[in-house]
Amino acid sequence: MKHSIDSTPLSNLLDQTGRRSFLKTSGLLAGGTLLSSLPGAAFATGYHNSANDVIKVALIGCGGRGTGAAQQALSTKQNVKIVAMADAFRDRLDESYKALTGRGAKAADGSAKVDVPEDHKFVGFDAYKQAIPLADVVILATPPGFRPSHFEEAVRQGKHVFMEKPVATDAPGIRRVLAAAEEAKKKKLNVVVGLQRRYQPSYREMIKRIQDGALGDIVGGQVYWISGGVWHKPRQPQQTEMDYQMRNWYYFNWLCGDHINEQHVHNIDVANWVKNSYPVSCQGTGGRQVRNGKDDGEIFDHHIVDFVYADGTTINSQCRHYEGTFSRVDELFLGTKGKVEGMEKRTSALMGYNGQPIYTHDAKADGNPYQIEHDELFAAIAKGDYKFADAERVAKSTMTAIMGRMATYSGKVVKWDEALNSQIDLFPEKLAWDAMPKVLPDKDGFYPIAVPGKTVTV
Repeated sequence: MKHSIDSTPLSNLLDQTGRRSFLKTSGLLAGGTLLSSLPGAAFATGYHNSANDVIKVALIGCGGRGTGAAQQALSTKQNVKIVAMADAFRDRLDESYKALTGRGAKAADGSAKVDVPEDHKFVGFDAYKQAIPLADVVILATPPGFRPSHFEEAVRQGKHVFMEKPVATDAPGIRRVLAAAEEAKKKKLNVVVGLQRRYQPSYREMIKRIQDGALGDIVGGQVYWISGGVWHKPRQPQQTEMDYQMRNWYYFNWLCGDHINEQHVHNIDVANWVKNSYPVSCQGTGGRQVRNGKDDGEIFDHHIVDFVYADGTTINSQCRHYEGTFSRVDELFLGTKGKVEGMEKRTSALMGYNGQPIYTHDAKADGNPYQIEHDELFAAIAKGDYKFADAERVAKSTMTAIMGRMATYSGKVVKWDEALNSQIDLFPEKLAWDAMPKVLPDKDGFYPIAVPGKTVTV
């Protein structure tokens, strides 16, 4: 069964802070599409020396996740205000603005915490370039294909950043993010990326103990994102191909990178975190068992990948989108002294092979990790502290997911260095409403699909 567009108001979804709930309940993430451009003149970094200073935020990408992230920024203890908004689509911006202002949030002085006059609402291909100069912090929540150029521009202008995962959809994009990450470090710009497990106390406590040797050497593991599918937005009469693909960004690799990248990167990052390294190679299989319609774009509905690390450890990765089937989103690891059978559980434990717990964590009192990542970021900014440099490691976990896609699309063993150095650029040569993306439907309306053994991915 296909997902239809949900009509739930965006304001009602703000309480559903988890990324998974946005994907499962609405097509709102199809908004927040913003186009890219090259950097211009540099701006100075702005630090805050007092908790009373206003921290000005620009929201770049006004879909469901961007709106949720903006609300979480406003929910921190600091004096945060949304002062600019940008999106390629005016309807997405308007709906986001309505949802954010509908809460009536007020600053300590009684002023509105969402203070975005009409001349601070920017729409179109270069909208982000107009919004970024107005802020101290930017929230980058467009589809991930645009993340490299937006991150570059934010760093060039000396802004602190919260950006959603993943941070690219191809190797050229990853290299741009890695370069911008180095510049952010030089400028001491705080960068937090929305892999919220990194900010979740249960994960932090358990993985700290794993890295301290509680389970011995990690010799294997499995990571899963097995769930239903996501929304579609029907093609409209007279709609250009660029507009259609941007509205349905999840189904096109230049925008999304396939669900192994956009979604499963959460679990893949946990594997890299546990191993404290990145895989040197991978091989896998994937395809389209149920995702085979004209409105299903070019992405697969399942990927199964073996990631091999330098010490010989293999971590198996599984992700799929099948409606009405068994679901699991979790991570399991085996060590020489013990194991962890499910890190996502409300009560998780590191278990010895004698059946006795080595460490148990009850996550009920942990708080919301989606909120914690903003709490920690804005607290650091308010104090003038430089604490967060997430971009490099998230770029490498994103590259891990992209390497997995390269393996399932090609049917070949893919090595880290060749994947990272790939020159295959998925991004359109021109960004305009009447421009053509690189992947187009045939005369019957079907998009070309990767064929293992024939498709070249590196």
